[in-house]
Amino acid sequence: MTKLIFMGTPDFSATVLKGLLEDGDYDIVAVVTQPDRAVGRKKEIRQTPVKELALAANLPVYQPEKLSGSQELQELMALAADGIVTAAFGQFLPEKLLQSVDFALNVHASLLPKYRGGAPIHYALINGDQEAGVTIMEMVKQMDAGDMVAKASIAIEESDNVGTLFEKLALVGRDLLLESLPKYLAGEIVPQAQDESQATFSPNITPEEERIDWEKSAREIFNQVRGMNPWPVAHTFLEGQRFKIYQLREVPGQGEPGQIIAKTKKELILAAGQGAVSLEQVQPAGKPRMAIGDFLNGMGRQLQIGDFFGK
Repeated sequence: MTKLIFMGTPDFSATVLKGLLEDGDYDIVAVVTQPDRAVGRKKEIRQTPVKELALAANLPVYQPEKLSGSQELQELMALAADGIVTAAFGQFLPEKLLQSVDFALNVHASLLPKYRGGAPIHYALINGDQEAGVTIMEMVKQMDAGDMVAKASIAIEESDNVGTLFEKLALVGRDLLLESLPKYLAGEIVPQAQDESQATFSPNITPEEERIDWEKSAREIFNQVRGMNPWPVAHTFLEGQRFKIYQLREVPGQGEPGQIIAKTKKELILAAGQGAVSLEQVQPAGKPRMAIGDFLNGMGRQLQIGDFFGK
């Protein structure tokens, strides 16, 4: 039985780990995940999804703040695992760890060499791509630059956002790994080098990128909003206060960018640089997430046609 160290953090990773555990052909000798973090408005300390699954399966869990130079690194190397599988782990792996195993594979949520980095699903949506996918690749020192073992793609639907696409691609990644790993170990797959001239990058979203530029077209704003839902969430400003927008749709209309051009009890339409958008789910400063109708029946009553968002 192949001895594996698994490394991952979010739900995407947990789906892949669960697949390995249910397969039965692999001995997971250790699970490495990010440290527990404070999350939410109440700053509650929460375990990562991978940790929760690993503990339920009675697997040893390691959570180094930084793997390089840590005591955990020495302990992991002493396990004499055959290989490492990572999926959205969130840290670089030290060279000495990679050299201590026979193989190290990463389940990356993009069609490499496109979207190397930590936010490939976000960028696929933000850029309006028609498809997304998963690549199984060999791990090297450079970020997401290793030879490719297998690929699989799916269409991006109009209704998709980051959350739904993560769920879909987690299943794609799980199935692709379970299909390709035995063939890879048997030498039946010859990994293919990436075309460096086609490489693009998807760094983590910055706070500045979360802000909506109303000068952009309605389509660009739609893609930005769904490309940040449910995290990190696109926002604008209303009367100087941050105003998060989780969901909107494109509609006909024109006006000054960011201007309210139509309002009813259940609809609020804003002009974009080209076209318009109708807000559907929002979160005013200091309030919970809500449907636009609830907002308009409450603190949004004073808004008038001609008022502006973004200022």
